[in-house]
Amino acid sequence: MSRIGKLPVTVPAGVEIKVSDSNLVTVKGPKGELQEQISKKIKIEISEGVASVTPIDESKEARESHGLARTLVNNMVLGVTQGFEKKLQMIGVGYKAEKKGNVLVMNLGYSHPVEMPDPEGITTEVTSPTEITVKGASKALVGNYAANIRKWRKPEPYKGKGIRYVGEVVRRKEGKAGAKKK
Repeated sequence: MSRIGKLPVTVPAGVEIKVSDSNLVTVKGPKGELQEQISKKIKIEISEGVASVTPIDESKEARESHGLARTLVNNMVLGVTQGFEKKLQMIGVGYKAEKKGNVLVMNLGYSHPVEMPDPEGITTEVTSPTEITVKGASKALVGNYAANIRKWRKPEPYKGKGIRYVGEVVRRKEGKAGAKKK
């Protein structure tokens, strides 16, 4: 049995969880509503402010899905109560970002600015010209959108220029060695 799957999910006040017959879990809270399809080999029970996730049988698929299902339900509860955020940092001469309505506009050394509209359920904030914060209720959507922003200029190993997560360590390489001058 999964160690993570055995842990109960506490449901705070103001959060409502519904499980349909087809194991579609819907979580409503102050920051929005999230839905996730959980494997039919998993049973989810809600009682007295606690959601418990148990496998229906001891099949391989049920054991594999047990911890994942519990984590998905827990992340939905956390998302609708606290929300998730990722912070990105732009390092490089002339790299900057700004917000125009719900569109993130970035200057990344291309001949044109990169414009990325915020997807539904995600908000971006530009805290300084070189820092971007991505916020939302769904952990998967926040991480995916942050990765899409980072994809425009991944950190390169020689000078360290690019877009990186705050706290990310970029391994640096030594430059060209052994070049003799005449």
